[in-house]
Amino acid sequence: MARAKARPSPAAGITGKPVVAIVGRANVGKSTLFNRFLGGRPAIVADMPGTTRDRLYGEAQLGRLSFVVIDTGGLEPAAEEGYPALIRRQVQMAIEEADVTLFLVDSVSGITPIDQEIAQLLRRTDKPVLLVANKADNDSRREAAAEFYELALGEPIPLSAYHVIGLGDLRERLEELLPPAEPEAAVDVLRLAIVGRPNVGKSALVNTILGQERVLVSPEPGTTRDAVDTPFEYQGKRLVLIDTAGIRRRGRVQRGIEKYSVMRAEEALARADAGLLVLDSQEGLAAQDLHIAGYVADAYKGLIVVANKWDLLDDSHEDRERFARRVLARLRFAPWAPLAFVSAKTGLNIEGLLDLALEVGETRLQRVPTSELNTAVQRAVAKHGPPSKGRRALRILYVTQAEVNPPTFVFFVSDASLLHFSYHRYLESAIRKVFGFEGTAIRLTFRSRGGD
Repeated sequence: MARAKARPSPAAGITGKPVVAIVGRANVGKSTLFNRFLGGRPAIVADMPGTTRDRLYGEAQLGRLSFVVIDTGGLEPAAEEGYPALIRRQVQMAIEEADVTLFLVDSVSGITPIDQEIAQLLRRTDKPVLLVANKADNDSRREAAAEFYELALGEPIPLSAYHVIGLGDLRERLEELLPPAEPEAAVDVLRLAIVGRPNVGKSALVNTILGQERVLVSPEPGTTRDAVDTPFEYQGKRLVLIDTAGIRRRGRVQRGIEKYSVMRAEEALARADAGLLVLDSQEGLAAQDLHIAGYVADAYKGLIVVANKWDLLDDSHEDRERFARRVLARLRFAPWAPLAFVSAKTGLNIEGLLDLALEVGETRLQRVPTSELNTAVQRAVAKHGPPSKGRRALRILYVTQAEVNPPTFVFFVSDASLLHFSYHRYLESAIRKVFGFEGTAIRLTFRSRGGD
């Protein structure tokens, strides 16, 4: 049986580039430097320790230098339990993947005992390490960076990620150490956003698919805070899993970190091709899940409803049918969404889920011949004509498929203002009845004759 295979350098669809890991204790500015490399704010930045927990990946550009950068959580080398121990394992994985490790220290607070422990750990690695003294935004702090020679990791590079000072010096050092990027032809990548309420097993599902501890898994709700991208291969296809923080209804999102997590999850959906809506099979489809499914459908993405923890229930055909009826009865706005029964814990039907995801990806690229499309629409109109407003009735003149991913159909009509939403749904159902498009939202737009 085909198995998912994680790529050695996980970063959203990026391969053939050198890898740089940013490590250091909590609150030294790792995520600020990560975001500076990426030119945006993909990682949560807050003035509190422990904000980043998982490994975060991105494509960095520093002058003409292009590389994959990994952001990591605050490292406590001696940690043996709890989140600090989980973060320590994530950092170790990042160091193993990297060609060069950036050890970030704080030029304001100076050397701490944890800095010394991290330095001892890094001195044992067989890969290059650059010592970076962050927050050196004035002359006195740049001069103070000299004390970090004591860590025996070479010459410290003073810089300020926040104020964009000293990045040129860092770039020169990286250019000396990083291997050249290998050119790679562009390939199609299917991006899947793992979404759902907190604590339904999203991160566990990611780890089971990849066969490695890619993201932190904990019974405590809210473990994942950022959207975490991981490319992998399955059945010869390139995919990217985007693990997101649990989404709650907008009115119930707490201020601070959780608010940013929800924003990142919605951003993850925006750049995904399909959403895997993970449910707790014991709890079924909650109102909160309907909101999440609404996010996916409104963005015209693919959608697969994933009933996780199915190993805790009796796996019979009758149970599956009963569960599916309950879900579809509430998911009326997306009856086209398929349902997959899985267990992240036991691996039940994980390959079936991936096969289904590939089918949804292919469906989003499906094109319908214009002649066949118009024939199907004409038959639907002949069977049930559009409602009229007084003496005025909507006339459908012509329809064509304008785009794929998502499948987009443009109707040229006599007067688009005469269209009723119920007839919009009828036309969508007619297209689906003939051409399928299971697993993905489709977009119908209507243009008045001679207008936009």
